[in-house]
Amino acid sequence: MIRDDTPILIGVGQVTVRDEPLDALSTPMDLMIRAAIQAADDAHVQRRTLASLDTVVVVKSFREPMRNSPATLARHLGATKAETWLTPDGGQAPQALANRFAAEIATGRKRFVLLAGAEAMDNARRLIKSGTKPDWSEPADRDADLLWPDKPMVTAHERAHGIWVATNNYALLENAYRHHAGRSIDEHQMTMGELFAGFTDVAAEQAHAWFPIRRTAAEIAETGPKNRFVAWPYTKFMNAMNQINQSAALLMTSVGEARRMGVPQDRWLFLHGCADTVELWYMHERQNYFSSPAMRLMAERAFAMAGRSIDDIDLIDIYSCFPSAVQIGRDALGLGPDDPRPLTVTGGLPYHGGAGNNYSMNAIANMADRLRAAPGQFGLVTANGGYLSKHSAGIWSTEPISGDTAWQRDDPASYQPQIDDLTRPPFTETPSGKGEIETWTITFDRSGEPTSAIIIGKLGAHDDPQATRFIANAEDDRALLRGLTTRDLVGAPGRIECAEDGRNLFHPQ
Repeated sequence: MIRDDTPILIGVGQVTVRDEPLDALSTPMDLMIRAAIQAADDAHVQRRTLASLDTVVVVKSFREPMRNSPATLARHLGATKAETWLTPDGGQAPQALANRFAAEIATGRKRFVLLAGAEAMDNARRLIKSGTKPDWSEPADRDADLLWPDKPMVTAHERAHGIWVATNNYALLENAYRHHAGRSIDEHQMTMGELFAGFTDVAAEQAHAWFPIRRTAAEIAETGPKNRFVAWPYTKFMNAMNQINQSAALLMTSVGEARRMGVPQDRWLFLHGCADTVELWYMHERQNYFSSPAMRLMAERAFAMAGRSIDDIDLIDIYSCFPSAVQIGRDALGLGPDDPRPLTVTGGLPYHGGAGNNYSMNAIANMADRLRAAPGQFGLVTANGGYLSKHSAGIWSTEPISGDTAWQRDDPASYQPQIDDLTRPPFTETPSGKGEIETWTITFDRSGEPTSAIIIGKLGAHDDPQATRFIANAEDDRALLRGLTTRDLVGAPGRIECAEDGRNLFHPQ
């Protein structure tokens, strides 16, 4: 017997539009409205049912186009009495919202919830190119309320050295991961290409993919006129794509409410396990740059709640903004590099594309479709925000959760101290003397020329957990910068000094 207070996902909607007439371009709000209506249709409920929503949450757009997009969306749907919220930036938000509101529904605090998000950055780009500034604002009597507090992802010191652009930060993780894996630069470049070639195979079959194109490992890994380096070793084809027009929406409620609304049971998705964790916050605090203790803990808690293991999972979507996120996530989940299961159900952020923070809502929607087509299978969605910083996971299935005990998740605050209490290397903003490189990356401009080096190192051995860590750049010499891409520099010695502009400079030996 399924308890009436069991939370379920009942409807999903996805929208992807391209090549619209310039005088009729969709806005993010247009896309969210369409996705919400599709979710109602998917749940087999009448569209006017959306007026009875008691909660509407919008995942923040990178181009947040209005003062209060959640309230505006609720108004368009007729849900004038709904409580409305906006999430801060963070790609973990869609799965984190599903986890949070499943708990709210299970305890009766919420009844009928819409989660939605969208970007129309491709349309905005087209407008700007035509000489028109996008103005997608709609009137609101107040600013949106944030569902949880926002917090800067970087310090001023990190930002000054270039550690704030996502591509740069994930490239730093990538080079550390490659060294830890014991691969040469050329070998690892092709390994990344092979990994993401599999993602393109999935994207090529997806109706909502922005780039439904199969690419070979060599096409992805090797540079060329259309595939320059962005932050070494990442080529353009390895980067998350948010210059899209996409939206996704989810409808959640309880079993009892679904029965009252007439939602067929074959639409129901059960959240068997979930967890949310946060890494040591700033990049300079991480224990290392090739693993994620927070993701490992997230996986342990989600599997324990579900009473399952990774071997029981049929379908997987690992958050896939860059190769390092996938590889480190795969390790944290206990998956081997030779595991035959695809690591995505969408094709991933570089190929399916994603509405910035909202990509994982597409992953959940795709997962729902796949699981409904294979009743009884289990699917795992992981989501990541920041710089491998904020993590959420959900284990979904059409398999009912039955029994006398109410659905309940452990409060993330009960296990987060396991991460917060981890030891971290000492750090200085004013290093001097000799040190070793712990990881590094080289940034490139659109013409394919190197522009800067970002280095994280230690005053002492790079692998000594007690050695003091520092952040630095290298001299802006193109020959030097290109040379820094030709060999493994992890552990390479050098001298650190402070430049006139306040940045630290590392001179490789």
